[in-house]
Amino acid sequence: MEHTASDGKTYKAKYYNLDIILSVGYRVNSKNATQFRIWANKILKEYLTQGYSLNEKHLQEKSQQFEALKQTVRIMSNVLSAQELSSDEANGLLKIITDYTYALDVLDKYDHRNLTIEATHKQQAFIATYAEAMKAIQGLKDKFGGSSLFGNEKDESFQSSIATIYQSFDGQELYPSVEEKAANFLYFVVKNHSFSDGNKRIAAFLFVWFLEKNHILYREDGSKRIADNALVALTLMIAESKPEEKDIIAQVVVNLINGYN
Repeated sequence: MEHTASDGKTYKAKYYNLDIILSVGYRVNSKNATQFRIWANKILKEYLTQGYSLNEKHLQEKSQQFEALKQTVRIMSNVLSAQELSSDEANGLLKIITDYTYALDVLDKYDHRNLTIEATHKQQAFIATYAEAMKAIQGLKDKFGGSSLFGNEKDESFQSSIATIYQSFDGQELYPSVEEKAANFLYFVVKNHSFSDGNKRIAAFLFVWFLEKNHILYREDGSKRIADNALVALTLMIAESKPEEKDIIAQVVVNLINGYN
């Protein structure tokens, strides 16, 4: 393909479709394809840990926000180190960092008073109960199958997960918005390991179930507020995170499902 350079001259250049290269590379079963996947995962990890394109000098005035982003990148890097990801999972991780960078831009506009409204939903259309959640989990098992241990509770921690998202202190809810409740619900179910089998699948399912019941899973155009592969990546990221990273994890989730998405 020909293109005109800055010097005014016309040059011929080759263009490659990255989507096709990645798609073929992750699907072909051959020695070369295996080497490609190893190389691609290595490059993805390097991008996440070293190559996020932010102007650090510009963000020095917002050190807390910048530290939050660096924490997010490190957590995602740990996911990549712990296991070889499929193409969809890797794309999900990249989507998280892309969307979260956008969230920082939203916060920057808010700091400069360019935003006048909050992007979360305070009005609840649905309040989850233990009985309804267990019924939903049984429906998931009936529809998609699973081992005899799938969804079997090991203790009472699942009941605690539900109760915690509705906790209040001094008359104020700890998680006042639907998005905050959903984010922490996802986190608690993944981290508490309440079931003998299927904890991550159940957590992701209940997260979607909770959003749908509160009428915020879909945008006005009918598309999902959070893509399936991004949800997979989020669930993996939570599983690999440290307890002290809970707040930043919840913040990332909220930023991916709030009214700006």
